[in-house]
Amino acid sequence: MKSGRAVAGIDIGGDRKGNHLVILRGTQIVCNLCKETPEHMLEKCLQFEVAAVGIDAPCQWRNREAARQAEKALAQQRIFSFATPTRELAMASKSGFYGWMFNGERVYYAFSPHFPLFKNGGEIGDRVCFETFPHAITCALIRNAVASAKQKRTQRREILEKAGIDATSLRSIDEVDAALCALTASFLLEGRVVAYGDELGGFIIVPAPTGHGREA
Repeated sequence: MKSGRAVAGIDIGGDRKGNHLVILRGTQIVCNLCKETPEHMLEKCLQFEVAAVGIDAPCQWRNREAARQAEKALAQQRIFSFATPTRELAMASKSGFYGWMFNGERVYYAFSPHFPLFKNGGEIGDRVCFETFPHAITCALIRNAVASAKQKRTQRREILEKAGIDATSLRSIDEVDAALCALTASFLLEGRVVAYGDELGGFIIVPAPTGHGREA
């Protein structure tokens, strides 16, 4: 948390749960909103002069039959995520499960003109947005411990507290997850992240272990 610049995290939900936005400046939570439109979240990020936004949703759809490289690379580290389908398959689904991915798509669409999507190897400008997700963040930051879905409410709050962030105002796991995405945005500004993936399928950003800089 050395940059001093404001950062944001967005937890993406379906239409019923909605999206959650947390903005940090240093270790202070300066904005915490739930069930807001992409446009209103963008307005808040611009208002607070946010430099980086971590988004908990796929930044790219699967390309035909080839799985996203980012998801495959994380799986090799025993970090598993929902497999992103092609947009056509998601559109054809009758289950409604992929609604949150379409909500994520709308967030990227609103943000990308103002917060360009992360590209590995390039310089980060005044603003950037990127894909991340809380389970991978947890796996990266608890190190030798085992990230557990059953313990996520405890483990993820502990990560925030260890970073000096008072999580008592975060009322739900969705708000906690948004704060974790914001914390990862601060890691990105400091160059302490690992970028999984490629240009075609997009990158998933997670914090790097202490002593490591940005890696592909």
